[in-house]
Amino acid sequence: MPARSVPGNAEGVSPIRGESLRQKDLYRTHLWRARTGRIGGPEVTQGETRFRPAFVSCAGAVRRAGVTLRYKGQSEKGDASSAGRCSRTAFFALSFSHFRRLNYRRGEDEMATWRRTPLYPLYAGYEGARCIDFGGWELPVQFTGIQKEHDAVRKQAGLFDVSHMGEFLATGQFAEAFLQRMTTNDVSRLADGQAQYSLMCFPEGGVVDDLLVYRLSADHYMLVVNASNTAKDFDWLQEHLIGDVTLKDVSDETALLALQGPNAAAILARVTTAAADRLAPFRFLTQAAVCGVPALVSRTGYTGEDGFELYAAADQAQTLWKGLMEAGEPFGLVPAGLGARDTLRFEAKLPLYGQELSKDVSPLEAGLGSFVKLGKDSFIGRDALIRQQEYGLARKLVGIEMIDRGIPRTGYPVFADGLAIGEVTSGTQSPTLKRNLGLALIDAAFTEPGTAVWVEIRGKRLQAEVVKTPFYRRSS
Repeated sequence: MPARSVPGNAEGVSPIRGESLRQKDLYRTHLWRARTGRIGGPEVTQGETRFRPAFVSCAGAVRRAGVTLRYKGQSEKGDASSAGRCSRTAFFALSFSHFRRLNYRRGEDEMATWRRTPLYPLYAGYEGARCIDFGGWELPVQFTGIQKEHDAVRKQAGLFDVSHMGEFLATGQFAEAFLQRMTTNDVSRLADGQAQYSLMCFPEGGVVDDLLVYRLSADHYMLVVNASNTAKDFDWLQEHLIGDVTLKDVSDETALLALQGPNAAAILARVTTAAADRLAPFRFLTQAAVCGVPALVSRTGYTGEDGFELYAAADQAQTLWKGLMEAGEPFGLVPAGLGARDTLRFEAKLPLYGQELSKDVSPLEAGLGSFVKLGKDSFIGRDALIRQQEYGLARKLVGIEMIDRGIPRTGYPVFADGLAIGEVTSGTQSPTLKRNLGLALIDAAFTEPGTAVWVEIRGKRLQAEVVKTPFYRRSS
């Protein structure tokens, strides 16, 4: 199933490119150091050791002489090794209660500036909920554990809060022509009640964002974009408006829940009389009553499983969430966070903006040529993409599997014949397949399955091989 847009880490998410959500996989990587630095207190020195203490919850670990950990006027003592344990504790055990007490080192408590979805008050009801800063949003990376949530979506069902995504309404007689100009897919093929995955490109061929386009009627469309790109995308579209087209950002008034997994249709059938279970992929119903809440119900998702995405008024999101969780209990439904969402999409080779896609990566390089209709009327970036196709791609996105022991991480360089040929865009140990896998953007000459490559991990080059993708494909 084609990919759908997901929150990524482009502009505004993190100064670190390609931020992965598997916390334990990131220990002592550049991102781990950046996060513990961002959430720590002032940098302190112990002999030759420099570090930033992290949380007041670590105070007990640093009571033993040497370094002062300051938190809102309080201080504790500890040595450098204790401080290291403090950082690890902060990184691995970011519980909901600890997260709310987090104090940023820039002086002001920036928690007040973080955005929260309408479902945020419900997070406190889940003892294992752990939140992170994701593009300026305070969002759950997990509720009960990434592995458990991942498995539930593959075998039963999971419910995601993705209300941070951006939603725009494009209306007007020239709305279709406008979107044909702005996106790579063919909007003219859509019928009312149908959606399509698409991309917006810069003139040079790089990606502005990937998105979903919903046709509500001939002159009324909804666009769903990545959370971190919402402001950028809105400005980009505004700059290119034509005719009578108007664009409205309805993100703040819209909640989005994703019900995903083999049991999703059975769960939804319990809380609506609408024929949602008969929807084909990328079809949707408007004004379907779900748990008594009017919702747009779309058979789309970002997990590689069957499922639905439900758009509703923000002030009714909690009613919808509670109703779905109650109806889903006999079907093994669990709340799921961004960590599982990331590993699920990775196994299905669904791209993440800021990693597989960016202003420097074209849709063709990312293997998304089926969503680029070069034969339609001109769209922004078309000429550059035609040149890429005519001259051949210099690099391609491929799957790799480690032969030597190690896990490929975002940004790790990839080598072949002793030369650097690209880098890993995403990587982890697959929760479903239990294999150390990665996606890598590399020189096109080395992209045949079975080709030997080497990934540099902590200064050592470890052997891997190019493998077919997607890594996971559902059986039905």
